[in-house]
Amino acid sequence: MRKHLVTGIDIGSSLIRVVVVAHSNTGAPQIVATASRESRGLRHGYIVNFDEAIAAIRATVKEAERKAEASISRAFLAVGGISLSAVTNEASIAISKADGEVTELDLERVLALSESNLRHNPNNRIIHTIPLLYKVDGKKVLGKPKGMKGSILEIKTLFVTALDQHLETLVRAVEAAGVQVEDVAAAPIAASLVTLTKHQRTVGCILANIGAETVSIAVFEENLPISLQVFPFGSSDITNDIALGLKLPLEDAEEMKVHRERTLSSRKKLDEIIMARLSDIFELIEAHLKKVGRNGLLPAGIILTGGGAGIEMVEQLAKNSLRIPAKTGSVVHPKASGEETDKKAATIKDASWAVAYGLCILGLTTEADDAMHVRLIQQTKSNFIGWIKQFLP
Repeated sequence: MRKHLVTGIDIGSSLIRVVVVAHSNTGAPQIVATASRESRGLRHGYIVNFDEAIAAIRATVKEAERKAEASISRAFLAVGGISLSAVTNEASIAISKADGEVTELDLERVLALSESNLRHNPNNRIIHTIPLLYKVDGKKVLGKPKGMKGSILEIKTLFVTALDQHLETLVRAVEAAGVQVEDVAAAPIAASLVTLTKHQRTVGCILANIGAETVSIAVFEENLPISLQVFPFGSSDITNDIALGLKLPLEDAEEMKVHRERTLSSRKKLDEIIMARLSDIFELIEAHLKKVGRNGLLPAGIILTGGGAGIEMVEQLAKNSLRIPAKTGSVVHPKASGEETDKKAATIKDASWAVAYGLCILGLTTEADDAMHVRLIQQTKSNFIGWIKQFLP
């Protein structure tokens, strides 16, 4: 008998993807259904036509239900788009106990102070709180310093935020489509759980998703996400450039972009157009890496996902532009310790499904806590979802 199912919903500007996962007999996650439909009513990750978005979400969920042979009433939801951002902040407190021992209360206090010290933005909501570094009396601590002794406890924290309005609209649309939102997660964080290995996250890498209308990046080091940014353009801009440069219909331009190797005429001009736009993308990524002090310093390199990662020249251009290794990402399937993956189970190889699948891993296991110590919005979810529900019809 199948255990409870967990569903992940990724609402992109181009496609809506739904993945349904359950525990298999081995204890490993088993994919039981995948479904995708063309997105409607979105632009740069924002919902601009509520009714169209609801209809598209509902249709995709219905397809997943048919394939899973089960009803989907609850799901984890990805938050992406240009409203997604991240900021780091630091704080320090005096350790409370007379003998100087760091307690769980001290850890909670310093984390709360780090959050309260953030510059207030009434339009943003924190969706992830990620402790990056602790110090006791100025000395870096590996892991949590609970039980150590000292006078001063310091913390450096990464806060991932999104616009309240964007979150509200996404949750409203999914709920209106008949699915209760269990929790939300930043799309790059969810995707990283099934596209990056622990070794890559530990030695240092950058995950870049070249989507249709946005490019999202997340930098990892010491098994933690240390920065995140979203740029407001994507692979559809390359299609537009080709259409304008070669004076082609958009459908033909998309075909040339995806199947560059089939192009016999205008190959040189096509390559120049594609390289120009990709170079712009990698210049922005390089600027971000310089900002966080990691340019040229990520041994595991850049892992490319999304539709734009399928462009033939993208790996080499990324390698040359960023001066780090580059590869196209694939899905890493978690499996139970000491167990083989169920060979009869459905699998996902295309990393474009990584966000929806990663959401399932967040919901089905403690992978996020074990791997990256990521605190989800779930800890304040009841307040957040309650706040959202006041806007529901």
